[in-house]
Amino acid sequence: MVQHKPIIPPKAQIYLEGPKDRSYELLFAFRVFRQFIKGFRTLHFLGPSITVFGSARFSEDHPYYVMARECGKRIAALGFNTMTGGGPGIMEAANRGAFEHGGRSIGCNIQLPYEQKLNPYVTTSITFEHFFVRKVLLVKYSYAFIIMPGGVGTMDEFYETLTLVQTHTITRFPIVLMGKAYYQPVLDYLKFMAEQKTISWEDINLVLLTDSIDEAMEHISKYIKSNYEVKPRKKRWWLFERK
Repeated sequence: MVQHKPIIPPKAQIYLEGPKDRSYELLFAFRVFRQFIKGFRTLHFLGPSITVFGSARFSEDHPYYVMARECGKRIAALGFNTMTGGGPGIMEAANRGAFEHGGRSIGCNIQLPYEQKLNPYVTTSITFEHFFVRKVLLVKYSYAFIIMPGGVGTMDEFYETLTLVQTHTITRFPIVLMGKAYYQPVLDYLKFMAEQKTISWEDINLVLLTDSIDEAMEHISKYIKSNYEVKPRKKRWWLFERK
């Protein structure tokens, strides 16, 4: 078994140890609040984005890396920012495609003991301590979501995004699963859930499964242009927002 050498010391396990003293809990709340404010200030004026989720483990010669790189290129051509988790693999590929074709390339990075490091194709980046803060930011500023093949982290991001859209917590933005061979079993299981009446058949219609980047981009572009208006945001001098 390969042992990964931590690039940062592991954080204290604070979630499953029960309550700590009140000063610690208050400090933790302030730290989370500070991460959110930093994220809002970094991303608020960058314009609308399309988030690409996917594995950190694919090398640049892998077909899924090539596909994600093309997705980044096509997102840039639509005039949207490409937003990812900022790491290697699929995230690097999507950022790279946007970067190489003049698009804005955003990385919402995460501190991890291993595997994650910021890729070199990010033009705007921010690093978070906690996954839940990072996921909020990856969703908050996006008008569509492309789910490339990935592991449990990608599944977590996919199901949480789908749940938020399904429950109308966020607007019903398009969700695209790229890679039929990889994701057909996931879609089949969603259909099984519908048969068991644990979800509605309408929920499945929220997801497009395809191998075609053309189809994905046409679906996203048509949906956004027919449903949403991108409004510019004004900077406020009294919030120390630069012109």
